[in-house]
Amino acid sequence: MNSLPEFTTQLKQYLDQHGIEWKNMRRTLHRFPEVSYQEHETTQTIIDFLTKLGWHIERPLDTGCVATWTPKNKWDATHHTVAIRADIDALPLQEEGKAKQEFLSQNPGVAHCCGHDAHTAILLGVAQTLAHFYNEELLDPSAPQVVLVFQPGEETTPGGARLLMEHGLLQQLGVDQIVALHTAPFIPTGHVALKEGMLMARPDEFELILHGKGGHAGSPHECIDPIIMASDVVTQFQTIASRQTHPADPVVVTVGSLHAGHTFNVIAEHAELKGTVRTFSKDQAELVKSAMQRIADGVAASYGGKATFTYREGYPAVVNHPEPTTHLQQAAQTANLEIQPLEKPLMAGEDFSFYQQSIPGALIFLGTGNSDPDIDSQYNWHHPKYNVDEAAIPHGVALFIQYLSTHSSSNP
Repeated sequence: MNSLPEFTTQLKQYLDQHGIEWKNMRRTLHRFPEVSYQEHETTQTIIDFLTKLGWHIERPLDTGCVATWTPKNKWDATHHTVAIRADIDALPLQEEGKAKQEFLSQNPGVAHCCGHDAHTAILLGVAQTLAHFYNEELLDPSAPQVVLVFQPGEETTPGGARLLMEHGLLQQLGVDQIVALHTAPFIPTGHVALKEGMLMARPDEFELILHGKGGHAGSPHECIDPIIMASDVVTQFQTIASRQTHPADPVVVTVGSLHAGHTFNVIAEHAELKGTVRTFSKDQAELVKSAMQRIADGVAASYGGKATFTYREGYPAVVNHPEPTTHLQQAAQTANLEIQPLEKPLMAGEDFSFYQQSIPGALIFLGTGNSDPDIDSQYNWHHPKYNVDEAAIPHGVALFIQYLSTHSSSNP
């Protein structure tokens, strides 16, 4: 391998030559999005691209794939091995946006409005760049073996990451470190953000049915009003974070849906509430769950009603390990990306955390925010107008290639 400055110069030249190709790949993926665990055409597009480059493909799940440069039967599971992951699924959402008119989704009610099309295009760019560098012997022999993970089902439980870890392929390949990125509309293009430790929350879900007694709206004394119960429950749920958990522990309890009744002169029979709980540990989640059950039962009983409470565990919290976080920081600096301080964790969730339960890993936010009306990429994740500044795609490729160079013995 050449010196790091020479390697960086060669990498920049390659990025400049192929950036348009990766941009077009992102737009192709964007036009034909597929929801979680249904990413069949997306998977075939990825496999076709990788096999032409010489990568070897494994199919541990029905959709998605894992790629290695060395075939599995010649793989050295004792050699230092790192994995880079991209999620490939889209959202059940109807997109809109003037800036995306040239490549809007062709699949009604499905859209890449969380950046997974860009994640996939970036990892395909990494695959193409690595293939070139492997063939030209431009990588240091001490560089780690690389596993490229094109993961399905990040948006929907149980989570593609969980399924992959349960399959065991990454463990069989000896992966001892894993990294990923997520596009970030709240960070300008050319910047990245990451932190060691707590990065993203554990996103649990709940449903609550409050059973009352329906009747005429003019005779409330003969009824048990579930809307009154629901109002009380929603208010008391907010005391969990403020009065029942440690003030320094981030906790969110949000009721996102409340439905009761159908007309103006009838007291409903029941009220249905749905929402999310965000915490950073299983112990925290259990504390919140118990408090919610206690409140729901208590409020319902105080009005003479009943409560049916259901709580579903989501993904674990994303907690970045020290060593891969340091490697990503070094890579960002070498790739001339400005590192933006990230003082507080985000309360969004990510199934990347399932890898981190067994493998040291870190996730980094790649800035894609741009207020230019022709790009308009400052809408947040899951918004119908969400877009990605495609100038960030080569930044992501450079970040991961430089991440690999931080593991080389020739890296100072």
